[in-house]
Amino acid sequence: MTALRGRLRESVPMARYTTCRVVGPAEWLYEPADAADLGAFVASDTAARPFFWLGLGSNLLIRDGGLRGSVIRLHRGLAAITDLGNGRVQVDAGVACAKLARWCGQRGYGEAAFLAGIPGTVGGALAMNAGAWGGETWAQVESVTTVDQHGEQHQRSAADYDIGYRDVSGAPDEWFTGAIFAFPSGGDPQALQAHLRELLAERARTQPTGIASGGSVFRNPPGDHAARLIESAGLKGVREGGAWVSEKHANFIVHRGEASASDIEALITRIQQQVETTHGVRLTPEVRIVGEEVASGH
Repeated sequence: MTALRGRLRESVPMARYTTCRVVGPAEWLYEPADAADLGAFVASDTAARPFFWLGLGSNLLIRDGGLRGSVIRLHRGLAAITDLGNGRVQVDAGVACAKLARWCGQRGYGEAAFLAGIPGTVGGALAMNAGAWGGETWAQVESVTTVDQHGEQHQRSAADYDIGYRDVSGAPDEWFTGAIFAFPSGGDPQALQAHLRELLAERARTQPTGIASGGSVFRNPPGDHAARLIESAGLKGVREGGAWVSEKHANFIVHRGEASASDIEALITRIQQQVETTHGVRLTPEVRIVGEEVASGH
């Protein structure tokens, strides 16, 4: 068996690795050295299944009982960006979307600024067709690289996938390790960077920053916005334990280090019920809820 070169740890509290900042532990956490090492780990007897893939830990809530299996964190080992010329960019799955947006702006590659509004990595953006400010990830994807459950690497065309709103399907039992994006080239770097700064300033003005949050909690229903439905249902500021609905943007749940995952999940359920009662719309979570609940002890 190929010797693993990454970092494997047991029983790791995940608060520092997720933007929700709750402490459910991972049974195992692996940080691969590179794509080849990732393949070796996935294929090894060392790897505990199931696998959970982690970038910056946004849009993810790990329950207080933690995760059984292996959490694979790509942000350190798969973090390269390569300029292929004429707007084509090869990007590893662990690259932060905001970093890619800045990188493209500096080189005059357009239509990438929306990526700065995605608080995660390229791998997560590919997996859910993440979007912001009217842009969506897969609109710019030419091809992707993946690893399968046996550790084998594959390269696939964007045409191999069915893409929808926050939904991607195709090539089952494979996980994204990178992509080639095709952006318009020849733009003015100064103008593109100024536009990016404007978008980030608007985001800071309208969304909660400097406080623990998993990002947007719910998908926008067709023809409407989750935040509008939540606010008009009278839920801004509503609390469950240490978590509450942000007063700044109603589609965010925030806390200051005192919330448990069960507090946040209870608030998600409460929002769904109240919005459905008020508007007849059942909101679908965008945040992924995984792991095991803590036994009550009663």
